[in-house]
Amino acid sequence: MLKRKDFFNSTAQYEESTATNHIVQGTEISGDFVSDSNVIFDGEMNGSISCSGKLIIGSTGNIKGDLVCVHAEIQGTVQGEITVEGLLTITSTARIKGDIQTAKLVIHEGALFEGACIMKSPNIQTTFISDVNLDE
Repeated sequence: MLKRKDFFNSTAQYEESTATNHIVQGTEISGDFVSDSNVIFDGEMNGSISCSGKLIIGSTGNIKGDLVCVHAEIQGTVQGEITVEGLLTITSTARIKGDIQTAKLVIHEGALFEGACIMKSPNIQTTFISDVNLDE
């Protein structure tokens, strides 16, 4: 899975960025996308997204890959693992198929989520394989 260097082991505090990358509807990206600022993604992606700010997957966004970020709001479709250091908000239009790791979670009525969820402290590393036995 794509991860930012020292992203979860860092003691640095998150500082909200004023810069935002906006990938508009109709844009298709194949490969990994890395950003040091906020991202609004309304296009289609076959690959992973990693950002050091807030990631918003708009209602027209369709991601097939993993997401790693500080905060996230999912309004569109994601097929992959989602790792959020802070707050993950899943809106009523969201469709998620994959596992989630986050410190804080909000799921709006009407959202679809198929997968496992691990709530964790931002300073503790977890893995789905070693920390959770889904067969029990």
